Amino acid sequence: MKEERLTWKEIQEKYPDQWIGLVGVEWKNDSNVASAIVKYIGKTSGELLRLQMGAEPELFSCFTTPESRGQLGVIG
Repeated sequence: MKEERLTWKEIQEKYPDQWIGLVGVEWKNDSNVASAIVKYIGKTSGELLRLQMGAEPELFSCFTTPESRGQLGVIG
């Protein structure tokens, strides 16, 4: 996958309603993703958690459901 920095809105539009693994996260307000690089798509929350707990502790996992339809899910 090409490393492309996207805003959170762009990520939600490009990868709707799925678990994703992000790297290089830039935060706004200390709790919301401003932008990031999408490293993993098509993995389950469990697969992403195993990556976080193993070789990729910098990985941030979340579900891309828009905030208006549900909460941002975070593993870790």
